[in-house]
Amino acid sequence: MELEYLQTTEPTSTHKLSPIGKALIYTTGGLAVGVSIICIPFVSPAFRKICLPYVPATTDQILGVTKALAGRSGRLLDVGSGDGRIVITAAKLGFKAEGVELNRWLVYYARIASLLDNQCRGSKFYRKDLWKFDMKPYENIVIFGVEQMMKQFEKKLLEEANPGTVVVACRFPLPNMVPVETHGHGVDTVWKYVVNR
Repeated sequence: MELEYLQTTEPTSTHKLSPIGKALIYTTGGLAVGVSIICIPFVSPAFRKICLPYVPATTDQILGVTKALAGRSGRLLDVGSGDGRIVITAAKLGFKAEGVELNRWLVYYARIASLLDNQCRGSKFYRKDLWKFDMKPYENIVIFGVEQMMKQFEKKLLEEANPGTVVVACRFPLPNMVPVETHGHGVDTVWKYVVNR
C-alpha cells in the first residue's frame, strides 16, 4: 500500500518548449547551417597540399602593383585572382587582363564584378589549377601567394615565362630572383622582377 501511495503521488515532469523557444532553436540552427554553407568555398582551399586562402588585396597592395606595372602594357595574368580586384584594376589601366583561380565561387563573383564594370568587360577569369595553367602567353604576371608555394612557383615561372616578362609578387617575395623594384612595406610589400633566362 505504501508503494502504491508513492507511485501515485510522485510528480511527473513533462516539459514542453514554448513556441518562442522552438523558434529560437530553429533560427539558431538555421543560421549555423547558413554560415557553414557560405564559409565552405572559402575554407575548403585549406584542405589542399598548399593552402591558398582567400585574402582580399588591400588598397596599398593594389597601389603597389599599379606602381610596379607603370609604363607596361600587353597581356596580364593574375595568379590566384580571388575576387578579381587586380584584374579589374589592370583592365582599367589598359591591360588585356585575365585571372586564374581554383575557387569556383570567387571566379563567379569576379566574372559578375567585371561584367558590371564597363571599363573591364574584356577581362577573363579561368577556373583552373595554377600548376597546370600555361603562363607563356603573358608579358605581365601578378601573384598573391603564400610562402610555402613561392619556390615551386618561381621554378614554374622560369620554365614557362618568356624573357622580359615582368612578375609582381605580393606579400611574399620569390626566393631566388632579385627584384628590380620594391614598393610598400610589411604585408603590403610588392616586389617587381624581370624574367631573364
